[in-house]
Amino acid sequence: MADAQALTSSWKPGDRAPDLHSMLRVDHAGEYGATRIYAGQLAVLRGSSRAAHLVTHMAAQEDAHLARFNQLLAERKVRPTLLQPLWHIGGFALGAATALLSEKAAMACTDAVETEIDLHYEEQLRELGDSDPELSADILKFQAEELEHRETAREHGALETPGYPLLSFAIRSICKVAIAASKRI
Repeated sequence: MADAQALTSSWKPGDRAPDLHSMLRVDHAGEYGATRIYAGQLAVLRGSSRAAHLVTHMAAQEDAHLARFNQLLAERKVRPTLLQPLWHIGGFALGAATALLSEKAAMACTDAVETEIDLHYEEQLRELGDSDPELSADILKFQAEELEHRETAREHGALETPGYPLLSFAIRSICKVAIAASKRI
């Protein structure tokens, strides 16, 4: 079994082995959702705006993350979430809606999403320990880029968005639900 082979000497009898299939499924779903959020934002933002340039850069990184998780799903024979059609529509709608509010609201969306993703990736890294160095390295790299996205969003007005606390709470709550659902379904 591939999951058992991935465990190293840090695992001890009685320890719960990381659920690698669930981790890969939810990470793939998250990166897919991020690409859809940015697609929605880019559909609304003016192509020459500063925000559109920032989103284009972040979207390219998310595309690379998604490509890597596509590869890992194929290599490790993990099915993607069955909720992908929902994330396809919902991600795009979230991105478009926040961009329609304002460029700062689009940045607030990025801030909220990346805050949750950072917490999610940190939890996964703790759970993984040194059981899967390849996956841990990918998560660490992607986590650093997600934090860069959050900082970029903050530098470009995310926290100045009218109603930021409520908007951030709502988006973070959506992310938490999406993470929980994508792990299982």
